[in-house]
Amino acid sequence: MIAARAEDADALALLHAAAFAGGECWGPDAIRLMLEMPGAFGLHLPGTGFVLARVAAGEAEILTLAVAPAARRQGLGGALLAAAMAQAALRGARDLFLEVSDRNISARALYTAAGFAEVGRRPRYYADGSDALVLRRGLSPPS
Repeated sequence: MIAARAEDADALALLHAAAFAGGECWGPDAIRLMLEMPGAFGLHLPGTGFVLARVAAGEAEILTLAVAPAARRQGLGGALLAAAMAQAALRGARDLFLEVSDRNISARALYTAAGFAEVGRRPRYYADGSDALVLRRGLSPPS
């Protein structure tokens, strides 16, 4: 796993398009802007998946986590999530938040297994009309 940089935006956008159908995928400009935000970081497994996150004021947020369809069910999503949690804790975050579609059963299972709990809901948030579940998990300080 390596750090994602703004220069990786084209490759990351291709992965995102493969992982997210329809209007939910982000283009290279959006990914580049995310990586250039203060407190933002990305981690990726070239050609298979990546995670983008940011840390501010003791809280972290997963902006997106994408795994190519051909690479799913191999633990890569969990590995990316664990690495993002560790990196966020190292950057001073005490809590990690994310949003996931209530219809995305596999992602919800991943986040539940990682200890996330629902703390909110955004009705009809996604383009397909699904609700966004707001999930939270506490982070342990680095040892």
